Amino acid sequence: MKNPSDITPPAPPTPPAPPILNLRNLSKRFGAVTALHPISLSIRKGEIFGLLGSNGAGKTTMIGMILGLITPTTGEIRLLGCDMTKNSRAKALARVNFQSPYVELPKRLTLRENLNVFGKLYGVPNLRDRIGELEEEIGLHHFLDRPFGSLSAGQRSIAGLAKALLNKPEILFLDEPTASLDPDMAARAREILMNYRARENASVFLASHNMREVEEMCSDVLLLHQGEIAARGDPRGLITRAGASSLEELFIQIARDPARLESPPRRQAVR
Repeated sequence: MKNPSDITPPAPPTPPAPPILNLRNLSKRFGAVTALHPISLSIRKGEIFGLLGSNGAGKTTMIGMILGLITPTTGEIRLLGCDMTKNSRAKALARVNFQSPYVELPKRLTLRENLNVFGKLYGVPNLRDRIGELEEEIGLHHFLDRPFGSLSAGQRSIAGLAKALLNKPEILFLDEPTASLDPDMAARAREILMNYRARENASVFLASHNMREVEEMCSDVLLLHQGEIAARGDPRGLITRAGASSLEELFIQIARDPARLESPPRRQAVR
């Protein structure tokens, strides 16, 4: 029988990593219009978070405030430990990136030239090698040296994804990243993102109208309706609670009759 003093006590549980993004009572008003009611949430490292909502629900406003493009009316934003309401936000922005098919790169520059410009702005080390890695990973061979303005809508989306991954961001903000892609290219883009997230343990903040995409990629979803929280949780749990057959059906239910989803309340703080 072992002496009690010889028994090694179990290791204490590893505390959860601090949030990589933390929003507290974040809101935005434009004059008399409230674009976003107070919202609190947190995202941890390696998490893929989905943001859903109809056009005008407040998704782009939220992302703009997080990235420092829009000044919040109320609330706090901590991104990678930095207070985004203060001058220290430049330190955080160097470690994140953003992609949207609605934001274009300079059209006269080739994609390679664009990547060189943005790579220097981000201070990417070994930039030529990094562009070469992206060329192989994403499949840029056929249009890397073509002017951005000559690319198809789908090629521009892939080019934007290459720009977004250029600095190996710790958290990647995506606004409708596959909106202009055919099903095959959209699946390829999701595969690239999932591989990047697994390899770098990066976080992804995904705003999308592609419900299948959100179900496939996200472990946590926030659904906005007119700037307020209509639903929050993992996709399957939300679908089950609402008695819906899919996230798309749930989205339509809330868009047409938000009162149908009684729990959680529409206006609440989460996490």
